[in-house]
Amino acid sequence: MPLFRFEELTWPEVAALPRDLPLILPLGEGYDLTALPSLLRTDETGILPAIPFGWSGSGLEVRPELFAELVHSLVANLLEDGFSRVFVLAPRTVSLPAGLPVISLPGGATRMPPFTADDIEKAVIAPIGHTEQHGYHSPLSTDTLIIEAVGQGTAAAVPQQAVSLPVFPYGVSTHRRSFPGTFNVGGRTFEDFWLAVVDTLVSRGFTRFYLMSGHGGNSSFLVNVVKYAGEKYPHIFCATSFLYLSGPKGAAALEAKRQSPLGGMGHACELETSLMLHLRPELIHLERAVDEMDFVTTPSYYMDWIEGGALTANPPWEDDTRTGAYGAGSLGTAEKGEYWLKVAIEEKVDHIAEIHEQYRRRRERRMQSL
Repeated sequence: MPLFRFEELTWPEVAALPRDLPLILPLGEGYDLTALPSLLRTDETGILPAIPFGWSGSGLEVRPELFAELVHSLVANLLEDGFSRVFVLAPRTVSLPAGLPVISLPGGATRMPPFTADDIEKAVIAPIGHTEQHGYHSPLSTDTLIIEAVGQGTAAAVPQQAVSLPVFPYGVSTHRRSFPGTFNVGGRTFEDFWLAVVDTLVSRGFTRFYLMSGHGGNSSFLVNVVKYAGEKYPHIFCATSFLYLSGPKGAAALEAKRQSPLGGMGHACELETSLMLHLRPELIHLERAVDEMDFVTTPSYYMDWIEGGALTANPPWEDDTRTGAYGAGSLGTAEKGEYWLKVAIEEKVDHIAEIHEQYRRRRERRMQSL
């Protein structure tokens, strides 16, 4: 049975898919998919990125109504795009609300780390990517693959200080209707889900968290999550940051290697294309890259990787890009990607050290005031 990974397509390839093609949204991994042809009566099926946790039995549960809202939003995105046969693939032991088109098969394993008592003193890294368009040349999974490499690389670099959750492949894109294949779980749903993840981990004794985003659209909502979490749990330290390579070390690394001018690094750009050429070169179609740097720029509002200016706004993407790209993807190289990934991990390792220092010093100050 021909199965294909939906997230490995580019958005024009998604736009060309037949709308009666079955699409499967798995909860977890490890299913025996051999039964799908008879169940779906089809010769071709698209497999979406698996939701790695959240349901009962996944190893990291949230309240059922919050998880159902997240799944509903993802299914609704596809239905809105015209796909008529969308199914949630769930373990037979999982009960989902009525109204969701569910297929149950054996399997549904998660990649949750086997937390031990020693892990309680570590910072929990939550790499959060997204499934969205990345121009003509880069796949929908770009943000997820990059932040997975950064998050897992950080945990591997300091295993006594951090542990990483599996990468989460869905986030917020307010421009999703403009380019097929782009998802949007919705800002409120996103915030509620991630605060619930923190709730569950706090109930297990964890006190330090790094919500590590690989997608710009997630950033403002993650700021809200860490604010809610800090107010709800004064004894923890929960932090996020704007993407990666955005601090002094990262900025210097970008300037050391970039070839594009201001505006050349934003989305499906020199940076992201380079990282993907290093991580998954077989998914990049560099010959299709279209450089787009005609962003409507004013002194206080412009586009580049490290956003600048006093204004924050969210104008339609179509105002600034025909292909979905912001920047110079054609300038991407694997050599630059290897270097930038190395520095991104170094930057995040420094952040982990700061999270521990903040937690320790604040706890000591509170103890002194007793």
